[in-house]
Amino acid sequence: MSVPLLPAARLPLVSFALGVSLLLVMAANGAHATTLAIGAASVVMFAACWANAARLLGSASALRFVVIAVGAGWFAEQMGSTHGWFFGEYDYTDVLGPRVGNVPFVIPLMWFALTYTGFVMANLIVWHAPLDRAQGVGPAVLLSFLAAMIVTAFDLGADPYFVFVLKAWIMVKTDGAWFGETVQGFLGWMFVAFVIMAAFRLSTRGPAARVPGTFTARHALLPLGIYASGMVFQMIYGHPVEIRSIAPFAMGIPLVCAWAGLQRWHATGGVAA
Repeated sequence: MSVPLLPAARLPLVSFALGVSLLLVMAANGAHATTLAIGAASVVMFAACWANAARLLGSASALRFVVIAVGAGWFAEQMGSTHGWFFGEYDYTDVLGPRVGNVPFVIPLMWFALTYTGFVMANLIVWHAPLDRAQGVGPAVLLSFLAAMIVTAFDLGADPYFVFVLKAWIMVKTDGAWFGETVQGFLGWMFVAFVIMAAFRLSTRGPAARVPGTFTARHALLPLGIYASGMVFQMIYGHPVEIRSIAPFAMGIPLVCAWAGLQRWHATGGVAA
């Protein structure tokens, strides 16, 4: 007897339920409050971005994006933590909770949430719309590179905080040129984010299959809000203190440009069809 597949439209809700269940198990086993808070934020962002992507791209394309981002994100982090690929040599601590291999389960979830946010913001900046208005390899490479820069701008402040304040992982090289962090780590973020988004864009042939009229300017506020909240957090809690002045420029410039693109899209109708 065959078991029917779960409809793709329900997968974001299922992922949220599974994430909450795991967090409850962690809490019952005495997980630290910081670990639970990071896990909860990651699960909420992941499920919310997946549901948002399903509205924008359609359930099938959103699922493809999730699989690419989670799979590539996990692989990059696994290779990084075992062989020093991409980001330099480092070891995860127990701060981020249970692991899949060497990688805490929240990390691949973050890779999807951040790359989806970068995907939408890059489209808004270039096309003044949340979706591409051109097909082909050239636009896919350009937009993927821009989105990778947007994602890495977030990491400029996030990495020092996770390493030196939360101690979520330990870098083997501790005297890097960016407040103790290595430049290689940020090049790794650029490369991995670019690969994720280029792979997704190039895997989507023709207009994405989606339900007309379900994604509006109001829905576009989610990815922008996630990015803005990361910027505000770094402005208040960034470490070292210089990060608090860097964040509003590194993250604020692409955020304002994406917001301007959203306003123009909204003025012209603001419905992805």
